[in-house]
This record gives sequence, C-alpha cells and structure tokens, in this order.
Amino acid sequence: MARPILEPRLDRELFTVPLEVRPEHIDANGHVNNVVYVGWLQDAGTAHWNARFDADTRAKWSWVALRHEIDYLRPLPPEAKDVKARTWVGDPQGPRFNRYVRIEDAEGRVCAQGVSEWCLVESRTLRPSRIPAELLGPFRAGPTSAD
Repeated sequence: MARPILEPRLDRELFTVPLEVRPEHIDANGHVNNVVYVGWLQDAGTAHWNARFDADTRAKWSWVALRHEIDYLRPLPPEAKDVKARTWVGDPQGPRFNRYVRIEDAEGRVCAQGVSEWCLVESRTLRPSRIPAELLGPFRAGPTSAD
C-alpha cells in the first residue's frame, strides 16, 4: 500500500539534521538496515530538542518515545552522501507530540519517512506532564528555523 509523502507543516519549524551512512549501517541486502532508520528518527528529534532549549529546560524535562512508524521508500546504498533528516512536530495532545521525519538523499528524494509519538515527562519523577506553552514556541515556524 503506497503511503503519501509527509509534507512539512508551514506553521512548524523544519529542522534539518545531516546523517552519515557508515559501513556498520549496511545490511546483508547492501543498503542501510531498517533498525538504523529508527535511530535516525530518534537522533533527529533529540537534535531538534537540544538545539532549541537550554540546559536548564533540558534538565527539567525529558521525552520518552512511545511509538515509531516508518515507511521505507527507497534504499540508501553504502556510498550515499549528503543524507539528511528533516523533522517537525505536530499538535500537542496533552503530554504527547507526534514528530514527523523525512530521510532524504542528496537529490532530495524521500528514502524513508516516519512518525514517532513522544511523551513529555518530568526528568526528576519520569511522570508524564502536559506540554507547557513555553515549550511550543521554539517549534513554530519563524526566524529560528534551521532551513
């Protein structure tokens, strides 16, 4: 079943993370292993969070991944260069955010795409917490966008 390509929301920051295809990423089929993509989804979300929030905020709050869904559209071979993840968030639902990620090759073709559901927790207690308004602003489109 063909899935539509995820399109970034115009009201959200589109954050870009460069990715490196390493020899240990390549599986027996000669392309990046599926498990690597899961790591890349997490890496993209973490990089976005770390880039937009200071150390005190990151010490107070943490994110727990609840679910990852990935569509594999085009294999990335061992020689792939200039691979990048582009990520943005959806609307908060209490303590949860959906995070969207597109993995693109050097030509901008979508090789994989994913949706991860993340839950905000207080770092000290690990209890879920409704996403406060002050954590929403940096994820909106505006002058802090990476692209």
